[in-house]
Amino acid sequence: MPESPYQTPLYPWGAPPPVQQDKSRVGLMAGIIGGVSLLIVALLATLVLFAKEINNSYPRAENALTVPGTLLDGRYTLAKDDSTTLGRKLERGWRFSWNAKAAHGVVALYHPGSGDRGALSVTGMYGRFRNTAEVRGRVLAENSANTTRVKVLVPSKDVTPSGSHIRVSCEVLTRTWAGGATLTYPVCAWADGNTWGRVAYMTLDTAMNVDLKAAARMTLRIRAEMAKPIR
Repeated sequence: MPESPYQTPLYPWGAPPPVQQDKSRVGLMAGIIGGVSLLIVALLATLVLFAKEINNSYPRAENALTVPGTLLDGRYTLAKDDSTTLGRKLERGWRFSWNAKAAHGVVALYHPGSGDRGALSVTGMYGRFRNTAEVRGRVLAENSANTTRVKVLVPSKDVTPSGSHIRVSCEVLTRTWAGGATLTYPVCAWADGNTWGRVAYMTLDTAMNVDLKAAARMTLRIRAEMAKPIR
């Protein structure tokens, strides 16, 4: 029987000689793996620092937005508090905003206590907000974007009362109901580091006397009555 070419004294069972690994290739692979590991560590460190910087750009949470039983020195009485329903829906809409953090929604409707008819609608949030001018702009833009029955009659403009450190923007809207009735009314919004609010003055009195400066002053009074320090 002829002898197999693999049956040599060193490998008497016919097994081929082991393959010797290229040391340079092993070193190259180790270098690549080490480089990738360092790159991942550096990337994670960068992300951590970026997240910390973003978090530090939000102001501290010092004030919350409440729903009092009355507003404007008792002129308006709370008719409905929808914070647990519409407020939660509002929170979901702002969940991924770069300008809002840990925000909670507040939605309430007030009726005038005098002979005036209509309602005062307050929508707002409290938490931690930055870029408040952008927040204020979004708040007013969303007010007319949710329905085709609301049209902007006078675009938003800054009507901050003299001496106020809180900026207020107001606009004039016209709403049409299914029966054909219409109402023209002012809407104002503020935004600070901890709260923002949008107030729609949907009463016959404001409809007949649309005064954005007066509406801005009332908006700041409403903010003062609703914003309370966190204890």
